Amino acid sequence: MEKSDIRREVRQRIKSLSPEERMAEARSIFDRVEALDSFHKAQCVAAFVAMPDEVPTKEILERWLKLGKRIVVPRVEGDIMRFYDYSPDRIVVGAYGIEEPIGNDEVAPREIDLIIVPARAFTLAGARLGRGGGFYDKYMSLEGFSAYKVGVAFGCQIFDELPTDKHDILVDRVVFE
Repeated sequence: MEKSDIRREVRQRIKSLSPEERMAEARSIFDRVEALDSFHKAQCVAAFVAMPDEVPTKEILERWLKLGKRIVVPRVEGDIMRFYDYSPDRIVVGAYGIEEPIGNDEVAPREIDLIIVPARAFTLAGARLGRGGGFYDKYMSLEGFSAYKVGVAFGCQIFDELPTDKHDILVDRVVFE
């Protein structure tokens, strides 16, 4: 299967999930993430503000803030993604229609202990197929970046095999429902 075919297939699979199914799966996924040793050790967690066809994160971002975690989320600036501190009242719609943080205090890659990574599809071995922009691959290749990488997905986003390129960065663990 070509990358574009997989992206199209996943879009249809996710569309078939009801909002209630999506929320139930998201809660289960993030309960599993919270059980990880890497989550307990992490002081700074990089996550994402979910798009409608991604595992919902709004509830979990606020919960993790209450747990005392420093939460950072990405903002796309040209062809580069950078992370900034998350605050629910400092989010605006930015590039590609994605909700992004406002502010000027960029978080250095070395400050992030754990990164929660979205994708269109994953394998259990950690291969991922993103949306095609390469933003996460570029970011996770930056000097100083050494965070534990956790991919999160609905069960319908898990594949036995995915086409990969040599620049693709695998995640350390995939958590799904």
